[in-house]
Amino acid sequence: MNQEMNGFEADPERLQENGHDQKIDYVFKVVVIGDSAVGKTQILSRFTKNEFCFDSKSTIGVEFQTRTVTINGKVIKAQIWDTAGQERYRAVTSAYYRGALGAMLVYDITKRQTFDHVARWVEELRAHADNSIVIMLIGNKADLVDLRAVPTENAVEFAEDQGLFFSEASALSGDNVDAAFFRLLEEINGVVSKKALECGNGKINGGDAAMLKGSKIDIISGSELEISEMKKLSACSC
Repeated sequence: MNQEMNGFEADPERLQENGHDQKIDYVFKVVVIGDSAVGKTQILSRFTKNEFCFDSKSTIGVEFQTRTVTINGKVIKAQIWDTAGQERYRAVTSAYYRGALGAMLVYDITKRQTFDHVARWVEELRAHADNSIVIMLIGNKADLVDLRAVPTENAVEFAEDQGLFFSEASALSGDNVDAAFFRLLEEINGVVSKKALECGNGKINGGDAAMLKGSKIDIISGSELEISEMKKLSACSC
């Protein structure tokens, strides 16, 4: 598998910042998935460009945007793929799950059906993505409190049952969008760092490091979900 898709740069890029070159340590591929019209593109635009477009159209096929951030002293380029939610594009987008280290699964808190479909998206994601993929469940449009159709408790319960991270956010106001993405990237960085450490130990001990590549590295245990913490974050007054 391509090194870049595993969170490693095969050919190091450099980022111009304040007139100085800065090496990019990792490139993380993240997919944003969920039903059509839940606000996937808007959440992505808010995170990568701090923009919200009131005249947004449905995504056709797949496109991506990037943002470079620093996490735990590492310069990380997040390559975030915006996938179409319409049923007719599902076969096309499934190939893009491969190589993804993280997924942002979005539903609309004002449309119950979009939450009911979340389980199907998780099933599809796990069928095509790596076992160690980190998944963040996002309830978008948290600013529309009077139109809420999905209680926060329902999403918390589902996330806890499936081993997902969870937050509610508002692409319109920007509340919790950065926090959710940074949490996802931090967890991905943890998985990648752990893989690199275990591979290194395998080489030092004379073991076959290649054997580690197929092993599942599950750092998302129930005690680490911090659902209550994410629930506090989600109680925004946006």
